[in-house]
Amino acid sequence: MYKLASVISMATLLGACAVGPDYQAPAPVPLEQYTHEQSAESVPERALPGNEQLFWQGFEDPLLAQLIEQTLLGNQSLQASLARYQEAAALLRGTRRNQLPSVTAGAGVAGQRLAEVERTQPDEQRVELYQAGVALSWELDLFGRLRRATEASEAELQAAGADQQTLQVALAGQLASSYFQLRGLQQQLRVAEENVALQQASLQIVDARLEAGRGTLFDQVRARAQLDATRAAIPELQAAMGAAMHRIGVLTGHPPTALNSLLAVPEGLPVASPMIAAGSPGDVLRRRPDIQAAERRLAAASARIGVATADLFPRFTLEGLLGSLAGNGSDLFTDGARTGRVALGIDWTFLDRAQVQARIDAADAQSAGLLADYRQTVLLALEETETWLLRYHRAQERVVLLQSATDAATQAVEQARDRYDQGLIGYFELLAAEQELTGIRDTLVRGQTDKVLAMVNVYRSLAGAPGAS
Repeated sequence: MYKLASVISMATLLGACAVGPDYQAPAPVPLEQYTHEQSAESVPERALPGNEQLFWQGFEDPLLAQLIEQTLLGNQSLQASLARYQEAAALLRGTRRNQLPSVTAGAGVAGQRLAEVERTQPDEQRVELYQAGVALSWELDLFGRLRRATEASEAELQAAGADQQTLQVALAGQLASSYFQLRGLQQQLRVAEENVALQQASLQIVDARLEAGRGTLFDQVRARAQLDATRAAIPELQAAMGAAMHRIGVLTGHPPTALNSLLAVPEGLPVASPMIAAGSPGDVLRRRPDIQAAERRLAAASARIGVATADLFPRFTLEGLLGSLAGNGSDLFTDGARTGRVALGIDWTFLDRAQVQARIDAADAQSAGLLADYRQTVLLALEETETWLLRYHRAQERVVLLQSATDAATQAVEQARDRYDQGLIGYFELLAAEQELTGIRDTLVRGQTDKVLAMVNVYRSLAGAPGAS
């Protein structure tokens, strides 16, 4: 027992050391602000993840909020991500358990017919052996192999959690994008139908002038051609609307057409927009879960270098047995049947140094690759953020100009119609004015949709997990 206590004491003393590198997080990116900063008016601090108001609530659209909540609960990709997180958690529990002694219990009986040369007595033809006991096995983690393995598993679990947050952000963004694309298409359809009504009214004027002998058949043909061309855009818009509704259905975990009746009721694009404070690039890097996942995988790779390095040293295993051994069952657990054993085992595979060094080199290379992946993830995050801040800012400017152009084109059509009806201009001038208005009104709706979609992508590039601090 004294020797056993000495071994345990030595293991406790040496257990404080762990071979391999101690992980150091990469240095932060030395950027203090974005190139394309938003004004304080356009991005007030009120919808940052972790604040009371979630991103999508800023649009003041209850249906959108309901659909995103359904997505975060029922999306099948998110369910798969949750299963991967649970898998990582289970693997971590197993890795932690490896650091503790393993205890097993067993019992058995064996019988053997003895050959004549094996008999110690002439009538001894068969012997039986009964045994029962508890066995203990404990790897003495003198060089930190198991602790480094636990570090790696913990980091992988954290990476899996960050992956799940990344998917939550992506799915919320996808749902919002599909929803606003649908609303934008519905508005384009409304504009197309209004343009059809406008051109039908112009055709009636052409028909009336032709009947009065003041118009030409050429004007009438041109007016009908323009009307049919405008009508032709409607089926394409309806098909795109159906595809958007199908996407929303699947994102929420439903069959593609399950929400069609709910979504088919036309609604306008949001008037209110959630504003997100961009903060500094450092804020973004701390919030983005994809960067957190990349950093945690780098930490796991660093720990696995220690696991591989530990194989350069001997592996000690303490084994013990406490049980009972008897020639018949009735003698089990009697004083004379007690048996026990304590042994210290040594794994000498560390002597195959070339194989061990190859594993260390592979772990080093994996760590270097994941460091490059981390840096690339950071650069892509900064690129995405800069790009969508710029796009949103320019989309705001574009919508203002398109609204002004729409107002002017509407007045031009009204004046052209009056002048055509009075015979002051030909139908060509009226047709040109109507075509310009038709195009500008459609472009305005597309611009308004692009502005909202850019806002969604600003959120995706800046935010952490929905509701996370």
